[in-house]
Amino acid sequence: MIELRAVDALARQKWLGRASDTVQQAVQRIFEAGGSAAQPIADILHGTWLGHPLHPVLTDVPIGAWTAAVLLDGLDIVGEQDYAPGADAAVALGLAGAVGAAVSGLTDWKDLDARPQRIGLVHGALNLGATALFGASLLMRRSGARAAGRGTALAGYLMAAAAAYLGGDMVYRDQAGVSHTRPVWKPLKYAPVLPDAELAEGELRRVEVGERRIVLARQDGRVYALDERCSHLGGPLADGKLEDGCIQCPWHGSRFALEDGHPVDGPATVAQPCFETRVRNGKIEVRAAD
Repeated sequence: MIELRAVDALARQKWLGRASDTVQQAVQRIFEAGGSAAQPIADILHGTWLGHPLHPVLTDVPIGAWTAAVLLDGLDIVGEQDYAPGADAAVALGLAGAVGAAVSGLTDWKDLDARPQRIGLVHGALNLGATALFGASLLMRRSGARAAGRGTALAGYLMAAAAAYLGGDMVYRDQAGVSHTRPVWKPLKYAPVLPDAELAEGELRRVEVGERRIVLARQDGRVYALDERCSHLGGPLADGKLEDGCIQCPWHGSRFALEDGHPVDGPATVAQPCFETRVRNGKIEVRAAD
């Protein structure tokens, strides 16, 4: 399809890679400057508390409001009733929602790399342009230049639609914002994976059951088992850190509770699948948890 080829060609642009690296480093420095206080804010913006990313929830506000604004503008032109106040209110509501969507999206984007990082920069730039056009439209409407305001809003809506297409490409083709773990659909029988003596206190070990990679952890004498691929972007948890009852991903710092796999700190928002463990005949055995 021509639109997919256009997106792929865009992603191959070297200048875009350099630009996205520069902007991303600047955003990361802002969060780093916040120190320990920045992590709770980032967790809220990621949607760690929500169970999935917050950004797509917030994007519904400007997209829905601006869709309503464009439709009400059309009715105001051809209809007998006065739809102008409703259109203006919808534009203003969309602008308010765009702020939250932009901040949450930027927070998610700062941890991406390669192709989704580059496409994400264009996605954000288009949304910024759309927001600027709708802001200009609102000013035109309030100054009496309603026809110009309608045209500017329509241009902003088309730009927002292009940005939404790129956002969908990042999710459905690059799997940005979706879980990178494999769900467990049915209970597994206990399977021996490692001699008990080979897992020391405070140690992480990668094991396999069939094609599934599992990370084992021993803390305070208890053995825990979680899916080994980080739900954020598939980072290897076995190469991470074990502390305070959590595993920290080595790639982007997400922390998961050993007890039930829930994300304690983002950018991950989806819990890690957990496995039950037991020791039989000197070997650690695991199976899918209920």
